[in-house]
Amino acid sequence: MTSQSVYKWRAVSLISTALLTVGAYATNPVHAQTTAAPNDQYLARARRILKTTPLIDGHNDLPWRIREDTIARGNVDAYDLRTHRPGQTDLDRLRKGMVGAQFWSVYTPGEYRDSGYARVQLEQIDIARRMIDKYPDRLALALSAADIRREFKQGKLASLLGLEGGHAIEHSLGALRAYYDLGVRYMTLTHNVTLDWADAALDSARHSGLTPFGDSVVREMNRLGMLVDLSHVSAATMSAALNVSQAPVIFSHSAARALVDVPRNVPDSILRRVTKNGGIVMVPFVTGFVSPAVFLYDESRPSIRDLRQKYGNDTAAITRAVNDWGKTHEEPHATLSQVADQIEYVRRVAGADHVGIGGDFDGITEVVQGLEDVSTYPALFAELARRGWSDGDLRKLAGENFLRVFAEAEAVAKRMQGQNGPVGGR
Repeated sequence: MTSQSVYKWRAVSLISTALLTVGAYATNPVHAQTTAAPNDQYLARARRILKTTPLIDGHNDLPWRIREDTIARGNVDAYDLRTHRPGQTDLDRLRKGMVGAQFWSVYTPGEYRDSGYARVQLEQIDIARRMIDKYPDRLALALSAADIRREFKQGKLASLLGLEGGHAIEHSLGALRAYYDLGVRYMTLTHNVTLDWADAALDSARHSGLTPFGDSVVREMNRLGMLVDLSHVSAATMSAALNVSQAPVIFSHSAARALVDVPRNVPDSILRRVTKNGGIVMVPFVTGFVSPAVFLYDESRPSIRDLRQKYGNDTAAITRAVNDWGKTHEEPHATLSQVADQIEYVRRVAGADHVGIGGDFDGITEVVQGLEDVSTYPALFAELARRGWSDGDLRKLAGENFLRVFAEAEAVAKRMQGQNGPVGGR
């Protein structure tokens, strides 16, 4: 698995997680989980809100973790969510975190070209669907906004599929339609690799955004009712997609670039356009997206490319060099407060109707202090309540904003289907 697969927000030039296998990094200290007193009025208020409003998270990479787990190797029966796993997600912690609906990312690396994108993509959808089916008392497949509301009322976690990376359609609108029929309800236009039809944030720009075929992809997603996800794409692609899309767009796991200047975050100019479009930016718990200090620390690390040029295949020398660097550079940590800062900033620029949550659990290897796993969401809502957020705005953040976006996208699809057939010949 590549560094982009393990810690998907990092650029390739940073030291890959693969170095962990040769002992290049010392194990990070265990982050102390932030806990609130049982009688904390803000925590009690957060829990009361989440009991009646579904908390909808835009991005969780559990299906990929199941695939890459050294024991399970894609076997959902071997990765038992009823017992504690080494990852960041299981059924007990989802219940403790009061998660009402979850987009499970059916991610496929853009570097898997030789394996066949479509084959791996179908396998990922299969893993996610089998995982959902394995726990019918706790999880239920959801295909619409109405499904989310129904399953939440029945006490089940509404489970949706989000396809991460438009490389998976292999230039075929027919494949896009087939993925929709299999349950996919959003597609991130790119992952970290620029496509023949769309520029990615962490790769070279070749198209100044979208090509005409990229425009067709967005239009067909609108016609299907599949949400256009602009996380991972370049700012020019964000703008181009907003020019084309008739439905509200989403950012399933992106933060504000004004606070942390990483290419994966959203510029203010785009945040303001999201307001006009009616879309939503779902703030993640990725340390380098929410903490300027963590981002700068990661940027300053020696690159794996430079170390290999200097030391070749001498992994012992690479290990010494990295450890020596670590001795003189204290690692900072991201905090729950910084995530709250990001959420407040998106609300301030885009508006209270255009912000949500997209944790990216099990797609990250480093965690935010106080937001270590899926059990911790109420603490974040308690912090925002402590900062003066109204119950109404907390409900919007939790799920009402996303439900509105999803319902509006469905309405656009119904209108377009009444006017036109499928876009393109294939």
